[in-house]
Amino acid sequence: MATLPSLNGLRAFEAAARHLSFTAAAEELHVTQTAISHQIRRLEEQLGRRLFERRNRSLALTPDAEAYLPAVRAAFEDLRQATARLQRSGRDDVLTVSTTASLAAKWLITRVAAFQAAHAGIEVRITTSSQLVDFRRDQVDMAVRYGRGSWPGLHAAWLMAEDIFPVCSPALLRGEHPLRRPEDLAHHNLLHVTSGPEDWQMWLTAAGLPRSLAERRGLTFDQSFMAMEAAIEGVGVALGRSRFAETDIAAGRLVAPFDVRLPTDAGYYIVAPAQTADTPKIALFRDWLVASTRPEEDVAKQAAGVHRKPRKLRAPRLPPPGIAG
Repeated sequence: MATLPSLNGLRAFEAAARHLSFTAAAEELHVTQTAISHQIRRLEEQLGRRLFERRNRSLALTPDAEAYLPAVRAAFEDLRQATARLQRSGRDDVLTVSTTASLAAKWLITRVAAFQAAHAGIEVRITTSSQLVDFRRDQVDMAVRYGRGSWPGLHAAWLMAEDIFPVCSPALLRGEHPLRRPEDLAHHNLLHVTSGPEDWQMWLTAAGLPRSLAERRGLTFDQSFMAMEAAIEGVGVALGRSRFAETDIAAGRLVAPFDVRLPTDAGYYIVAPAQTADTPKIALFRDWLVASTRPEEDVAKQAAGVHRKPRKLRAPRLPPPGIAG
């Protein structure tokens, strides 16, 4: 088994290689330039390889050093992250929650504020991403994601379901082509989201309209909340999700012009690594968040923007979504 070289020598090598300067490396590590030179020389002796070439007033890596540097850099980064995780794990007062930008902006933020008011001893940090969560790498305690609840190695707790239905500015209920029936969508821009390219086609099919309407015209956004904002501004008609749209509908910024709502066959889950899912701070926030959705069972119906009971249609089968949702 190969003997590991001096840790101080490796630190000096990584810093000097990054800066291509012994002077800058010395300043970063708070030692003298002479100390850096000695550490590098000792490391070269231990490895039996030259690592740097001195060229007039510049410094260059040898081919051996260029091949060695990525592994050394990765090892130090792993140490930094492991140290950060260790320090963070000892802080029961900080909880990092990951979710999508749309869910954070339209649903989660107000609930986090209410949670912190009730539990002042815990600081909740929200991070947003549409990518899959790597809990160790991203230093995330828990996530709220859309899917079907089956992710290997993760504990998933059901949070809430949702429906999808068209929403628009109240101004579109008037004008040259007022929105009164689903057929009237032929005269308006449809607003799409890249994470749900088939949502409009599924809703149109469920409403008995040709799927080709979804291909006629429209704008596409990479985040649901951006499509919702465009709908508020009267740019077109978005296919809203009940949890994203309910606040804007209740405030009168959006209306649901039709009584056709399409339930999805997936939902939102609170997920965390199985080995940490029941730690006190995670369990506290999870249970509180789940409880906060219970009074909302009838919110979407009350705020639908219409006075008749929405018709819920059978959802066409959706492809299995990833945890990013």
